[in-house]
Amino acid sequence: MIDIGEMILRIAVGGLLGALIGLERHLRAKEAGIRTHFLVGLGSALFMVVSQFGFPDAERFDASRIAAQVVSGMGFLGAGLIIFQKNSVRGLTTAAGIWVVSAIGLASGAGMFWLGGSAAVMAVICLEAMHFFLRHYELRRIRVSISAASEDALQNALQRFGHELQFYTMERHPEGIDATIVLQVTSREYTGKLFKTGRSIPGITVTKIEPVED
Repeated sequence: MIDIGEMILRIAVGGLLGALIGLERHLRAKEAGIRTHFLVGLGSALFMVVSQFGFPDAERFDASRIAAQVVSGMGFLGAGLIIFQKNSVRGLTTAAGIWVVSAIGLASGAGMFWLGGSAAVMAVICLEAMHFFLRHYELRRIRVSISAASEDALQNALQRFGHELQFYTMERHPEGIDATIVLQVTSREYTGKLFKTGRSIPGITVTKIEPVED
């Protein structure tokens, strides 16, 4: 039986390690932030401590029974973070992060500080590293509004976009042509390239660039 100070230390470490992952989610403006992750880590560590030391008078008990329910219980919380909207799924990474935080809390509650801390560091590295590397390759749809002095200038611009062009609409008026183009791109730097393309094609002016909400 450990003393009360050790118990408090365990649940505090569980909460703080959860908050570390929550900070990354908060900076990415995700559905669950620092407070949610802190509470999940704190609660999981508390469940583990209670599971191990909360029944000193019981002749026979399984110390893993309460902790095992945390694993399945996190499924309900994680499901609430997953949003299906307009044929797209959001929140899967945050839900998985909540599940990992619960495991880190359990490890901290069991006194495995190095294991829980290592898992927290690896989770943050994974989230940050994947965001850094994949942001240049993830497909994004953007809507570009341009003004063209003539149809030849518009067709010249469309040819520059190549396979990234999905579709376009245009409207003729006495001063020229207003066109709306939808592109599927991979680079976050594509906005600068679009303005550069607009300046390099005679008779073309890029007036607006905005993301397309799926």
